[in-house]
Amino acid sequence: MTEFKIAAAPISWGVCEVPGWGRVLEPDHVLGEMAELGLRATELGPPGYLPDPQADLARHGLDLVGGFLAVPLHDEATAQRNVDAASEAAARMGRCGGEVVVLAAATGLDGYDERPALSDAEWRTLIETSGRVAEVVAEHGLRTVLHPHVGTHVETEAEVERFVADSPMPLCLDTGHLLIGGTDPVALAQRYPDRIGHIHLKDVRADLAERVRAGEVPFASAVAQGLFVPLGDGDVDTEAMVRAVHRAGYAGWYVLEQDTALDERSPVDVPRRDTERSLAYLDRVFSRLRELQPDRV
Repeated sequence: MTEFKIAAAPISWGVCEVPGWGRVLEPDHVLGEMAELGLRATELGPPGYLPDPQADLARHGLDLVGGFLAVPLHDEATAQRNVDAASEAAARMGRCGGEVVVLAAATGLDGYDERPALSDAEWRTLIETSGRVAEVVAEHGLRTVLHPHVGTHVETEAEVERFVADSPMPLCLDTGHLLIGGTDPVALAQRYPDRIGHIHLKDVRADLAERVRAGEVPFASAVAQGLFVPLGDGDVDTEAMVRAVHRAGYAGWYVLEQDTALDERSPVDVPRRDTERSLAYLDRVFSRLRELQPDRV
């Protein structure tokens, strides 16, 4: 019998690794609201956000799913340093019971607004380095998945397809970032059901996503303008995607993420309110699946 596993992530409360992203709420505030909403697991958040991850999570009754790691994979000169960083991150997550390192092919620049092109040689290094990351992460008992992400070197549909062809690494199917990059997440899940290793559930406004994709609006500005919205309020067909991966036998985590940037004027109750809306939407989706396939849920 399949059980749906739902987790949260600090980015929904505006906690991001990008310098100057916005107001950073205190960990106890964020973890406390997760727990109050009935969530029992989360991703870790940026390095150093939780002063004592094991104690912080335990205090709120939360388990750890894993965490996001954005490092350059394409540069031979820094490859070993970044493989070592992945090993350290996996060790840190493993001590807290984490299962998965969500790897992104960072450009090496701050933020996600600029994206230099890669040469074929740099792409080969990216593939090789990602494989080395998976090996050292596995030594700590965790899995690695590649996260196609806006402003990284695996963003567009062509890059996602190229990565799938060149690397055996499973993907983190992030519904929002895929759509912004030009990939239909439902079609991707249907094309490569055996490559979906982790899921970030996001919803986005297609009009703003198109402007980001066209280079008219920087990613960070679009986030501030409300690019990401609660599940069901945007243009991602979340229910079709969930049905597709469930039909294919996916039994991993569904991590709720709504990329958010807060400033000093932002009401602090907005992240909780939006996450509650997403949870209610997802509950309706899962309820319909239970009605259709009670023997599998």
